[in-house]
Amino acid sequence: MEMKELMTKDAIGLNNELSELLKALFKLRMQKGTQQLQDTSQLGKVKRDIARVKTALTQKAAGK
Repeated sequence: MEMKELMTKDAIGLNNELSELLKALFKLRMQKGTQQLQDTSQLGKVKRDIARVKTALTQKAAGK
């Protein structure tokens, strides 16, 4: 997910995206805990996507 895509979404869309990413992160963490996660790099990718969404929300709130 790129910042260009995120900046075109409104706040409601960003909040929906954030909730989906948080659910995905939870599922990945559970898979890691039960030794079922094959590609552990997915955790970092989802965390970075969450940070991007939060940054976009903050910028929208600030009016940039």
